[in-house]
Amino acid sequence: MDVDWESLRREARSAAAQAYAPYSGLQVGAAGMTDRGDVVSGCNVENASYGLTLCAECGLVSALHATGGRRLGAVSVVALDGEPLAPCGRCRQLLHEAGGDGLLVDGGEGREPIRLGALLPGAFEPEDIRERGRGSA
Repeated sequence: MDVDWESLRREARSAAAQAYAPYSGLQVGAAGMTDRGDVVSGCNVENASYGLTLCAECGLVSALHATGGRRLGAVSVVALDGEPLAPCGRCRQLLHEAGGDGLLVDGGEGREPIRLGALLPGAFEPEDIRERGRGSA
């Protein structure tokens, strides 16, 4: 997949500028490129009840499905300063279902992207539910 990381970071930074982060002050944006080359983005939305806060990747995956549900091929997650941030554990799992082990995650300027499978080895898969869920024996 040919990815213009600079452009993807710019989209993520633009999304970060729209973030609602009155508690942490950390505005985060995520931009992803689908397998068809479309770009979708999302930003973090904090909540006074911290457990209800939505990470930027949540907004990204929601936008992905709202616009047709394609597979993600690449993603950049940045703070408002434009520098990449690693997705948190919860978001790694969320991104895995949207793009799989081969999803490329922005490593930053001058660094190679990293495959999501390296950030989340042994990910929980939908097949785990189908194969091992109740009544599958």
